[in-house]
Amino acid sequence: MKIILTFTLLMIPGVVSSISVTGYSGGGVTITCKYDRGYTAYEKYFCKVQWPECIYQIKTDEKNKWVRSGRFSLHDDTRSAVFTVTIRDLSELDSGTYWCGAERFSYDFHTEVNLKVIRDQPIRSVRGYSGGNVIINYKYEMKHKNHVKYFCKTGGQCFTVIITNRAAGWEQDRRFSVQDDRSAGLLRVFIRDLNENDSGEYQITVKVSEEYSFFSEFNLIIRDDDCCVKSISLSAAAGGSVNISCKYPQSHISDVKFLCWRSGADLCAEETSVKESRRWSPEGKIQLYDDREEQLLTGSISHVTEQDSEYWCGVQSDQGHKSFITRVLIRVTDFPETTSSSSSSSPSSSSAGSSLIVPLVLVLVVLVLIIAGLLLLLLCKKHQSRGGDSSSQTGPGKHEVVSHTGCDYDEIKDTHKQLPTSPSDYSNCVYATVEKASGDSQCRISSAEDLNYAVVNFHKRSDCPDSVSFRNDQDYTEYAAVNHLTA
Repeated sequence: MKIILTFTLLMIPGVVSSISVTGYSGGGVTITCKYDRGYTAYEKYFCKVQWPECIYQIKTDEKNKWVRSGRFSLHDDTRSAVFTVTIRDLSELDSGTYWCGAERFSYDFHTEVNLKVIRDQPIRSVRGYSGGNVIINYKYEMKHKNHVKYFCKTGGQCFTVIITNRAAGWEQDRRFSVQDDRSAGLLRVFIRDLNENDSGEYQITVKVSEEYSFFSEFNLIIRDDDCCVKSISLSAAAGGSVNISCKYPQSHISDVKFLCWRSGADLCAEETSVKESRRWSPEGKIQLYDDREEQLLTGSISHVTEQDSEYWCGVQSDQGHKSFITRVLIRVTDFPETTSSSSSSSPSSSSAGSSLIVPLVLVLVVLVLIIAGLLLLLLCKKHQSRGGDSSSQTGPGKHEVVSHTGCDYDEIKDTHKQLPTSPSDYSNCVYATVEKASGDSQCRISSAEDLNYAVVNFHKRSDCPDSVSFRNDQDYTEYAAVNHLTA
């Protein structure tokens, strides 16, 4: 502590500059104080003016290393003749006038700092899940839209956000991407393929000038929750619909749920969210239903195209931070499918799918039946044509065909001619001579000029009448079957 009266009278020559610093509650500021090289070896301090005193917040003679005292840290870089002061966890009570200086006996060298702390809602913690992604949103005032911004892991390497002409251009470094949407005054940080090593303290910094910058710190917590599937694969017909279902951790029951479509470099080219339990989101390409008792998010995607290949189910905190929990990969086919992949669907999504699938299946079935019927009809006509040729006669007489189940012949009765009753009567006989060989049932025709049958075979079967099979060497026959009558 210094007495202001003595300090003021003796130190006015040492006041070399005055800077204005703006900070935000819950965050922090980093202030850079320059000093004359003649003060390199002396103590450095940072004090708050409370008339008639200046209360030391931190004071040290350590060189080229960070020294911490409560919420205050100080680093004296003797090579550059500057020392840096950091204040964390700011509150509105920290507003006021400070001095940072180098003390040399009764003559000090210092810079006046006017700090103003604005009330803000700081980022405290963000939860992510192993194998998933996370988006952290940091809101800033529009007056800082053109200032350089950094994203750092405490004790690790910082990611510098490069200002480009694109208001919403993404800068990527391996698994980390940063987007400075200056039109909205919003800095977004995207981390993909999370793992437990990503847990820790992070810092988003806005460099206002060479003299100071302000920052926001938060804790990133990565968990591996058994409740949730990391990735699912589905298939859908082009132009049809597909249904999905994703589990989420109990700790996110009251959070907003969303389904995000990823296309190329766009992390969320299209997004639909649902804020209420057991109520479908408004009609659209994507519809959502959140069953908080079951911890289940159900979605229906209609009018599917090849571009609908990757979606993410996730939750959104009240500050807009998003945790992508389950990756949904969709394979789009050229033709409608008869089944859909989901455990739950909305009435509108079910009717949309069936209205396309059922008619096409019915058309295919009808076409198959018509083709089969035409083929069967063609075969029947061909068979009838062949049968007509074999049973036709040149005379006016007709043949009557009688079928015996399981028999080898068709019985044909001729009503115009009778076989001779006596073997000696050959005047009306069709055959000149018939010889029956002994020991078998075969009858042979010895000779005749006008024979209608070359060979007649008689076969005996216990379950059929005596039958005759013949080989026709003529163009036509008068008898298709001869009944051999046994005594």
